[in-house]
Amino acid sequence: MSERIHVIFRPASVDDGDGGRLAQAMRDEIAVMYEGLDLDGDTMPKAGAAELSLPAGAFVVGYHEGAPVCCGGVKRLDDQRCEIKKMYDVPELRGRGVARALLRELEDTARRIGYPVARLDTGPKQGHAEGLYRDEGYVEIPDFNGNPVAVFWGEKSL
Repeated sequence: MSERIHVIFRPASVDDGDGGRLAQAMRDEIAVMYEGLDLDGDTMPKAGAAELSLPAGAFVVGYHEGAPVCCGGVKRLDDQRCEIKKMYDVPELRGRGVARALLRELEDTARRIGYPVARLDTGPKQGHAEGLYRDEGYVEIPDFNGNPVAVFWGEKSL
């Protein structure tokens, strides 16, 4: 396994600057992975600036040696539960602990906002993500958000 790298997280915007660029890279990758999927369709769960901003949500970018290397957000579901959204790490650093560090940062962010429970989902072509989520303590639950692509929905007490 490659050496783990250190990531520093900063609040960001999902639709501007480094956050916007990384979120677009994630969208581009998903569009190739799930050809024909309408990412902005009515059936897709929403996760834009309105959902991923304070006070009920958040968005962060992670930096390694000054370069943006990952992003992700926290979206309010209700007073007790949030959803972790738009997790993305740059392909050249995968396998070096970036996604795990990002997930833990998003969980910490959710705790600071006041959520005792986090939920998330992932699709069939992202088995590595499901493995990470299970490894970090997420247990499978029924579909909670109607994501037409997801095959795993998970929940964890924070």
